[in-house]
Amino acid sequence: MKDGDIIQIAHLVEDLDAAMQHYYQAFDIGPWDVYTYGPHNIRHSEYRGKPAEHVYQIAVCWINGVQMELMQPVSGYSIYDEYIEKHGYGLHHMKLYFADCEKALERYKARGYEVVQSGNIGDDVFYYLDTEQRFQGAVIEIGNAGAIPQPERRYPA
Repeated sequence: MKDGDIIQIAHLVEDLDAAMQHYYQAFDIGPWDVYTYGPHNIRHSEYRGKPAEHVYQIAVCWINGVQMELMQPVSGYSIYDEYIEKHGYGLHHMKLYFADCEKALERYKARGYEVVQSGNIGDDVFYYLDTEQRFQGAVIEIGNAGAIPQPERRYPA
């Protein structure tokens, strides 16, 4: 990976299990690794500058070196809920890789992009930038693609 590479495409879904099943059965996309994230396992979790309390489930798989992510909000309020209220379910963000996220953040902040939501999962650091208005609905996430804990389950089992 090199700085700026697109490493993930993420979709917000209403029903994670139904979405995984559809992608797998209709398009042979999978298998999916499933995780639940929230205050119990995200360090330094912030949403709009305050400690974040939201919980969400994700499912991920790899397609030609790019991770596809399905996300279902479970509780609390986050950038995901904001997005669903404005745009409905569907494409939410693209994640760009940076070895040094702090350096990349300085550059994006100088260009007028502030952090909306952030946190650490295992060795993975992520920052969602406030790009939704300027990118006609798309959010840009930056992260270091660090190691994360093992998934809770896999679909299909």
